[in-house]
Amino acid sequence: MAELEQHEGEQDIEKKIEETRQRFKNEFLQDTTDTYDSKDVERLQTEDALVESYLQWRMYVVDDALKMIDESFQWRKEYGVNDLTESSIPRWMFETGALYLHGYDKEGNKLFWFKVKLHVKDAKTIVDKKKYVAFWLERYAKKEPGMPLTVVFDMAESGLGNIDMEFVKYIINCFKIYYPKFLSKMILVDMPWIMNAAWKIVKSWLGPEAISKLKFASRSEIQGFIGLEYLPPHMGGTDPFKYSYPPLPDDDFQTPICENGPIVSEDEMESKDGEMEGKDALESSFSSEIAVKPKKVNFLEDSMRSEDSDKGDTSARNKGARKPLTTFKGPLLDVSPAEELSFGCAETEKKSLIILSNVTNNQVAFKVRTTAPEKYRVKPSNSCCEPGASVDIVVSLHGGSQASPQDRFLVMAAEMDNAGSQELAQFWKEVPKPKVMEHRLRCHVLESVKASVNPLRDGPAETGTSRQQEFNTTALDDNLTFTSLMRVMTCNARMEQKLNTCLWVQKVLIGLVLVLVVLNLLCLHLLSASQQPS
Repeated sequence: MAELEQHEGEQDIEKKIEETRQRFKNEFLQDTTDTYDSKDVERLQTEDALVESYLQWRMYVVDDALKMIDESFQWRKEYGVNDLTESSIPRWMFETGALYLHGYDKEGNKLFWFKVKLHVKDAKTIVDKKKYVAFWLERYAKKEPGMPLTVVFDMAESGLGNIDMEFVKYIINCFKIYYPKFLSKMILVDMPWIMNAAWKIVKSWLGPEAISKLKFASRSEIQGFIGLEYLPPHMGGTDPFKYSYPPLPDDDFQTPICENGPIVSEDEMESKDGEMEGKDALESSFSSEIAVKPKKVNFLEDSMRSEDSDKGDTSARNKGARKPLTTFKGPLLDVSPAEELSFGCAETEKKSLIILSNVTNNQVAFKVRTTAPEKYRVKPSNSCCEPGASVDIVVSLHGGSQASPQDRFLVMAAEMDNAGSQELAQFWKEVPKPKVMEHRLRCHVLESVKASVNPLRDGPAETGTSRQQEFNTTALDDNLTFTSLMRVMTCNARMEQKLNTCLWVQKVLIGLVLVLVVLNLLCLHLLSASQQPS
């Protein structure tokens, strides 16, 4: 029954998507085609996820979604968002470090930092600043489509001179209109009390879907949203990162470790190819458990094994791996899952499967990289896929490592014109970057409560105790959540009370000033009247 309802829901969404496309074509593209960038129009007609993001942000009301699409596409055309590059932005903006992407919050969302003290209101540069924000957002949207951002306004050492209400409204519109479903939360850290009135105006600009995403935090409270490893020292964190340009800061994707041992870097692999050819042929006959030392692996060998051997190895390797349910359709490879790999604490939750399907007529080389190479084992991490074929990649946690929402995986793919005549290391060194397809995956940590049961005494008493512990843990979590909620509500109430008090004092002062003005006028009138001759 549940599956039937889910199927009907998916059909309704597909109908809404098709209706949105048809109405946009009939109602907005009939008069002129110069209003929008042709690239955006083409994406709207081909990418279901883009249309659904607008619909979902507007509660699946097609009329509202169409207005949002129209406004968003006009903005993209006006600022030339599709053509923004580093060279189109003034270099000094990158050098200031006022905006940049770095790190992740505790939910695994990328952090978008705004250093408010570095912003100075200037009408001459406001257009370039808006393009600068659009450049960062578009760059991230292309690298990690569908992945939300957490915006952090670092307001340390800032004052009223750093507040530009037009610029702030523009940033809010970026997440409210131009990039739907992009905002995870917006955190304001160490906001001076003198700015309370300004941010009360800002809250009125936020729609109901975004108002709940606005968070105010002190230096101690920010640690509830972001781990210490991604917080700068002045917020009590331990992150040694210091912004510098060039180059632009980016995810530190590295080559993961395969089941048979560490994989050498591509440059090192190329320099030692001749030396390793004989050793690889010999070592491949031994399993990873028998090998005495970790060996360096050339995965081109995997693609040349016999089909029977491949099937046997694959079935054994895939055993216990979590199978993906969603698919990202790329120009070279379909990647499953579409967005995230799931891992848990149980032994059966320590493996996840990535399925790559070649949708081209040529052989496609691929490799997988990760931001946490010491935690994961990937098999295979560097190989090729035949036309129309699929490759199963097993990603497993190593030893006692635990998955984190901050962990990322990068799947890179490129079409091989001369299949079989190229070494993979040499191919990756020579392939032009524009021809490389990139798709990013994040980690999802499954919430599972492990019952602490003694296997030798698996009786009713132990089971009851375990259930009681689970109940106590759940109750404790609920209490902590309620306490945190009450603390936030109390803090907001105090802020509102302070603001109302300030407004009341302001009104009283204005009234006293008016009274003094009236008294002065009265005194002047009496003085002039007494000086007139009788």
